[in-house]
Amino acid sequence: MLNRNSDAPLTGAILGLALAMLIWGSSFVAMKFALQAFHPLAAVFGRLFTASVFFIVFRKHFGEMHYQRGDWKLLGLMAFCEPCLYFSFETYAVVYTSASEASMITGLLPLMTAIAAWFLLSERLTTRTLTGFVVAFIGIVGMSLTGRATESAPQPLLGNSLELLAMVCATGYTIASRRLSARYSPFFITAVQTFVGTAFFAPAMLIPGAPPVARAFTGGAALAVIYMGLMVSVAAYYLYNHALSRMPANKVSPYTNLIPVFSMLLGWWMLGEELTRWQYFSAALVIGGTLTTQVEFSGSWPRKLSGDVAGAAFDK
Repeated sequence: MLNRNSDAPLTGAILGLALAMLIWGSSFVAMKFALQAFHPLAAVFGRLFTASVFFIVFRKHFGEMHYQRGDWKLLGLMAFCEPCLYFSFETYAVVYTSASEASMITGLLPLMTAIAAWFLLSERLTTRTLTGFVVAFIGIVGMSLTGRATESAPQPLLGNSLELLAMVCATGYTIASRRLSARYSPFFITAVQTFVGTAFFAPAMLIPGAPPVARAFTGGAALAVIYMGLMVSVAAYYLYNHALSRMPANKVSPYTNLIPVFSMLLGWWMLGEELTRWQYFSAALVIGGTLTTQVEFSGSWPRKLSGDVAGAAFDK
């Protein structure tokens, strides 16, 4: 059994989780670099293939597995949600919108997880959570409608809509992974989703008009794919699944609010991306709406943090 009462493992899980959010925040920027040379589907396949090679080499570290009847369905659902559908939506989202805008939408993940738990697991959905979701959703709509078409974001409304669909898939992944973490190691869970994702995207290499290199090949684009394979698809997912094995999902998912912060800073620093005045206002609505669901108020001062209810059923 996992020791959830040990402070040292918990501290390590929290630090690892924060590092995972930094790596995921950088993934939007890395994908922008990769798309300079690679077709979107080829970029996804390349990162997953790189990660698969890593897991094959280190397969002895999968750890103990306690298979229960029907787990293959849950494993399949988890991998189908993410990376299969999630990467499909997110990769094309980055084609049409900026890295900063796409990452901001990830702030909806805790709220969407709470709503999914209410709908699928009959968990309680508070008025505060619902209000926060509405405010954040208004912010996303506002950010999309006020976005200016640029060379790096030719269709921000379409791109942001695709990123929103990616968050729906991430919600299913979070719930499924949390349930599986009681019987499988984070390393094994990450490997399974990587293998399934590689097989899922492999046929895309045979699609006419989707060559591995669609533009002039650059070393930077190749390094971006390798980085996404080893750091984003291996290291970050391992750290995230490790945190899920040590902490309830309702304590893990709020950390995804760090992703847009890291991504906006990296997008500004490395890509020269800037948001309009109204987009900054809309981004504040997204963050504010998300925080509304995480903070309980007594009087006019926040007393304690609370997460979404999605993980509660797994810890009873």
